[in-house]
Amino acid sequence: MAKWMVKNVKVNTKEMSKALGISPILCRVMVNRGITDSKDAESFLYPDKSKLHNPRLMKDIEKGTKIIKSSVLNKKKILIIGDYDVDGIISTYILYKALKRVGADVSFEIPNRITDGYGINISMIEDAKKDGIDTIITCDNGISAINQIEYAKEMGLEVVITDHHDIPFKVDENNVKKSIPAAAAAVIDPKQLDCNYPFKQICGAGVAFKFIQVLYEEFDIPENEAYSFLEYVAIATVCDVVDLVGENRIIVKEGLSLLENTNNKGIKALIKETGLEGKVLTTYSLGFVIGPCINACGRLDSAKKGLHLLLSEDYKEAEDTAAELVRLNQERKDMTLKGVEDITEIIENTNIKDDKVYIVYDKHIHESVAGIIAGRIRERYNKPTIVLTSGDGCVKGSGRSIDGYNMFEELMKCKDILTKFGGHPMAAGLSLDEENVDILRERLNKNTTLTEDMLKPKIYIDTPILIDRISMELADDLSMLEPFGKGNPKPLFADKNVGILKAEVLGEKQNVLKLKLISKRGRTIDGIYFGEKEELENIILEKYGEYELQKMYNGQKNDIYIDILYNININVYMGNSTLQLIIKYFR
Repeated sequence: MAKWMVKNVKVNTKEMSKALGISPILCRVMVNRGITDSKDAESFLYPDKSKLHNPRLMKDIEKGTKIIKSSVLNKKKILIIGDYDVDGIISTYILYKALKRVGADVSFEIPNRITDGYGINISMIEDAKKDGIDTIITCDNGISAINQIEYAKEMGLEVVITDHHDIPFKVDENNVKKSIPAAAAAVIDPKQLDCNYPFKQICGAGVAFKFIQVLYEEFDIPENEAYSFLEYVAIATVCDVVDLVGENRIIVKEGLSLLENTNNKGIKALIKETGLEGKVLTTYSLGFVIGPCINACGRLDSAKKGLHLLLSEDYKEAEDTAAELVRLNQERKDMTLKGVEDITEIIENTNIKDDKVYIVYDKHIHESVAGIIAGRIRERYNKPTIVLTSGDGCVKGSGRSIDGYNMFEELMKCKDILTKFGGHPMAAGLSLDEENVDILRERLNKNTTLTEDMLKPKIYIDTPILIDRISMELADDLSMLEPFGKGNPKPLFADKNVGILKAEVLGEKQNVLKLKLISKRGRTIDGIYFGEKEELENIILEKYGEYELQKMYNGQKNDIYIDILYNININVYMGNSTLQLIIKYFR
């Protein structure tokens, strides 16, 4: 069972709340998100595009812009090379539209996940040379393509890298990390050690957007035209699971507003096809509905289908493409479910289960869903997980990590047995020869810095709040923290010894529990639980027995009391607004 822990950042929230004129609870939640002074809090509460950082602070962005501007003015052919996920597709889209806007002779290429693998490769460079390309600009890739960029340079091509991934490094004899510089004419990536850009967590589309801002300035195009791309960058930001703080928060807030009235025929068609038409779009809509559909084409078909959806000028064509993406996403869901079952079975029936870092090889897994499966396994066992499968003449896979374990850095220590890899502290992609799979597993587990305490799942509570204190005013206050996502989750509160007056099973799949809760002081409030009802039933059976469980379901007086962790929600039904708790955990 996970350990419940109350966050306790030492900040005088009373003074801060007084200065800002907000409730102490709202202030406490922000402090728990790392916002510890009034200035940062004000910026967080009132995000606005005027607060975005100057893009010219980014290393090499002016150099890269000059290269592209010169190519445009001199009618040189420009090739955009993107990536096959949502971030890569959207990065490619906004660069393509922007370069077309300034009059560029521009085309794009997105690698096939299966046949090409991640990012720019040698064959793309050779094809570009044959096609008379003079300049290549990458997006959401390129920072780790050391050999490929060197080859492009040898072929006489100018390369501008726009990326956001971690910079490859080597450790010298003094155990000091030194970045491995790419040979590109301009390298635009905020994670470079010598880059002074103040916000390092933007996604690939975010970096591309910054580039467009400077490019439009150079061509005297109104800045509002650059800002119009924020609806697309918002999708990429949510789907790339970067922290929704700082600039990312501003991008998503502005982007969601723009998406409500989007003119993009492809997005309109996808919104309709996924059943979101007429509904308020949220980060959930982007991350769990729209994004996965765009992602699915890159996983199971060609990422160019997602790009063509965004570029569609004919609504009927857009509808057909949207329907195809939804179909592919359903296929992806089915494959993921089967893959999770198979990988779980391997773990449970082998000595892998005792490892601190899971390296699981199953050649029957479709490589496009390896990362999703790794994420599900990581969630189930709270261990860093790499799922591997058969690739083209090698083994390929994806990994997902836990807090405190930098997967990218740990793989860097094993780069001598990897043919290709890249990623972040929390996620990575890699390929290697089959004979090195066991060696990788042995090394990562033998040299791991993970402790038993780090492997114990922990649930962090913002602050305990008796359900008696919950009000519509508090719910309205907390709504100021939206949009929620990674780095800014929905506030989680706790209460002890809460009674259950009645329980009712709802939903088509009978997987929703509606609870009538009562406090020690007699306050009643509705609670909704979307997890497995058997989990709650088992706890009640163990503590109180079958008789009390049946009384709970019958709405009879009972002696059941549980501890709960919950989000506060406003339920709107037929024009009426009521308070509701979303029960996340109980014991």
